[in-house]
Amino acid sequence: MFDLMSKLKNYKMSRRAFVGWSAAVTAAAAIPVSRGLKTKTELNKVFAASEGNEVWKSAACWHNCGGRCVNKVLVKDSIVIRQKTDDTHEDSPDYPQQRGCLRGRSQRQQVFGADRLKYPMKRKNWKPGGGKKELRGKDQWVRISWDEALDIVASEIKRIAKVHGNNALWATGSGEITKVLSENGGCTTDYGTTSWGAWFWASTMMGVAEGWDELGINDRIDLRNSQLIVLWGVNPAWSSPGSPTYNYLQAKKAGAQFISIDPKYTDSAQVFGADWIPIRPGTDDALAFGMMYTLLDEDDPKSNPLIDWDFLNRCTVGFDKEHMPKGANPKDNFKDYLLGTYDNQPKTPEWAANICGVEPEKIRELARKIGSTERVALLTGWAPARINNGEGWVQAFSTLGFMTGHMGRSGRMTGVSCHRSSGNGGHWLVNKGINGYPQPENPVTDSINHNEIFSAILEGKFHQKGEGERKANIQLIYHQFNATLQTRSTILQGIKAHRKVEFVVTHAYTLTTNAKYADVVLPVTTEWEREGGLLVGNREILIAHTNIVEPMYEAKSDVWIAKELMKKLGKDPKKLYPFSEKQAFFNELASSTVMKDNGKDYEPLVEITARDMKEWGVKGKPQKGRISLREFLEKGVYQVKRKPGDNFGYIAYQDFVEKPDKHPLETPSGKFEIYCNTIAEESKGGWTEVSPIPKYVPKTRGYEATFVDWKKKKKGKYSFQVFNPHYLRRSHSTFDNVPWLREAMPNPVFISKKDAKELGIKDGDTVLLSNEYGKTLRPAKTTETLIPGTVALPHGAWVEMDEKEEVDKAGADNMLTAPIATGLGTSGWNTVICHVEKYKGDPLIEDAKWEQRIIFPNEEV
Repeated sequence: MFDLMSKLKNYKMSRRAFVGWSAAVTAAAAIPVSRGLKTKTELNKVFAASEGNEVWKSAACWHNCGGRCVNKVLVKDSIVIRQKTDDTHEDSPDYPQQRGCLRGRSQRQQVFGADRLKYPMKRKNWKPGGGKKELRGKDQWVRISWDEALDIVASEIKRIAKVHGNNALWATGSGEITKVLSENGGCTTDYGTTSWGAWFWASTMMGVAEGWDELGINDRIDLRNSQLIVLWGVNPAWSSPGSPTYNYLQAKKAGAQFISIDPKYTDSAQVFGADWIPIRPGTDDALAFGMMYTLLDEDDPKSNPLIDWDFLNRCTVGFDKEHMPKGANPKDNFKDYLLGTYDNQPKTPEWAANICGVEPEKIRELARKIGSTERVALLTGWAPARINNGEGWVQAFSTLGFMTGHMGRSGRMTGVSCHRSSGNGGHWLVNKGINGYPQPENPVTDSINHNEIFSAILEGKFHQKGEGERKANIQLIYHQFNATLQTRSTILQGIKAHRKVEFVVTHAYTLTTNAKYADVVLPVTTEWEREGGLLVGNREILIAHTNIVEPMYEAKSDVWIAKELMKKLGKDPKKLYPFSEKQAFFNELASSTVMKDNGKDYEPLVEITARDMKEWGVKGKPQKGRISLREFLEKGVYQVKRKPGDNFGYIAYQDFVEKPDKHPLETPSGKFEIYCNTIAEESKGGWTEVSPIPKYVPKTRGYEATFVDWKKKKKGKYSFQVFNPHYLRRSHSTFDNVPWLREAMPNPVFISKKDAKELGIKDGDTVLLSNEYGKTLRPAKTTETLIPGTVALPHGAWVEMDEKEEVDKAGADNMLTAPIATGLGTSGWNTVICHVEKYKGDPLIEDAKWEQRIIFPNEEV
């Protein structure tokens, strides 16, 4: 074992290297990877690289931000001394480099942080059946061996299943343990709309894409043909790192104008020079109705054409009574709802303005601009649909696109533009292969909606979608690859649920919220410590990452844990894992494909020789491919070259729009369904019924709920709306423990200067946000760039409870979210209301100065 400490002394510290946005961002960081080293806080520092024998390796940046960019590390003597991003080819608008953001560039401080978990451990006061369960989250940790840890986990699984049945075992999220439990009698699972909001189900029922499959908008090169780009609840500069912002800039350079509709003036709006339309959270559909009323009111096919009647008549059903589907009541058409024919409430701009906060004349101006401009990209993110009663927004936004006909043509599109398809829709040009491991079926059918997972534990019942109420008796929580306690509604309720069950076990590489409230924690490896893998970014790339270092301390992979647990449960692990993790990685590589130049067919991506397989020690067959195995792994990325006019372009819905009869959609009518009976019928088995046509419904915990008297506009106790922007400090909750990022992005609560003045709050003051579900603290950042009556609390901060005061100090957004499912089961992350006041207690210490969650800091491996 080399003397790492003496090597570190030869490096000069340079903290500025990380923070700056320039070539200096890649300046070096020497972080210890030796398992023979005492882990201390002072080792989380940045050092400049020295000259010598070094090797660059492709490293994973595996977090769910949607970017998935190229990440490389310089390794010298088993030390990562520098990171860089994509330099595999010259950068150009048509063939852009896949550049990483500040999160990816801080990855080494995450992988090699002083807060890495070193050993399996259990709570000091844990006993079979729970012991002192009330001490979860507060108890001391005791180091144990892997053998003891696995014995405890296996015995508790067997005991609880025997006493309570396999339904009592809840495996959160998804991962290897769900497979293990499925082979051992099954387990309860969970599901929900998470990132998508109402786009998850409602959109596909209407015939439009939900945003993950990339098929709902045109590709990035065609985006340059748009004259007007409307970003409705979209902020790629924060929420979609990598190339999306660069792609939008090419459209701006080509002449496109931008409009940003958002509660906050975003960085994207600033970069694109967008006209900002401030809007209250959860009222986007009201604005859309006001705009659609204007289109209908002012349209004149001859002198002022604003509506694409040809598109409506050929490609949709349900707009007016002449185009209703068979069996539907003609009076239930959308046009009559818009005009208020039967409910006596025309959805005028004045009506809409009273709800959404946009001035009536501005609503008319927006409608005219979108209706009269020839080529418009009408783009939204998932965020506006992450609300209660959000199905109506998905219906309304889509119908606005139908009315204006901005679909299926060059430069014209309507759909979701976020995450991996941000600004770049179309079929995958490079497809990730499969590892070949079996996927067993889970015999337990209990699956609990995200809004009810904690109440199911506390109350013993939940709503089974399409069926009704079922009983629940969850007694074991197994956290695998997820952040369930952190990222689901009502954290306080979640903590109470964790303190009720008999056993909680967590896989983690740092003391996450899941791990903090567990009985047993199993330390897992990061992707840098594994054999390697493939990551999907945008449609044009496939990223390969390799092993950077040996597993830290006693950390093991999730697959290793699953195999050992299978043994402890008396089963042969080869049933689930018939070959090694290295073979699984090789299988992924060998089965990956790339689109041929004809733009239709696929061929193997990676060329593999008999020598490759011999060197790897794996089984397979030689094959021809686009790139050699060695080159792919050394580069870390394969990217399809693009240029205008190539065969890889994509226009969403083009075939259908040109010939609806020959290319019908997968809906009952074969068309886009403004009147969608499927949504209405499916919602009857859900939580609240959804209209078959777009209708405005006041949102549960939305703007209207901030008033005790809506007509008199008398504000109630919880008079502020809260929404949760994605934030550059984190990818959801991942990275929130990284000191560099805590320093660079301090995580305030954003509040308008108007509201701050009325409340006597100044920049930096500690602010208390509270409602009946919880309380949280944050320093204030006052701004002119936020609509009054609203606060922006960035998503994903790791909860840090003051147990005595029952207040979170970290600004965890889900302290305030309500566990309420509506419609088809949508979660209301961005329909939250709260009380805002200046905190009377001690002011917060800056996050960057908080102590890290370091367990066993003075023990050697």
